[in-house]
Amino acid sequence: MQLKIRVLGAFSNASILIGIALGIGGIVRGGSLFIAIGTAGVALNARSSRKFDFYFPLIIAIALFVLAVALPRGR
Repeated sequence: MQLKIRVLGAFSNASILIGIALGIGGIVRGGSLFIAIGTAGVALNARSSRKFDFYFPLIIAIALFVLAVALPRGR
C-alpha cells in the first residue's frame, strides 16, 4: 500500500512537471492535460485525509481538463 502511494505521488509530480514544461514550450493544451492528470493524482493520494484536501484538487483537475479540451486550436 505504501509503495502504491509513493509511485502515484512520483507519477503525479512528474506529470505536473512535464505539463509545466510543455506549457512553457508553447503546447498549452497538452501541458494543461498533464497538469490535470497530475493534480488528480495528488487528490487521489489525499483521499484518506480531510475532505477538503481531496475534493478541492479534484475539482481543479476536472475544471482544468474541461478547459483544455475546450481550448481552440491555435493554428
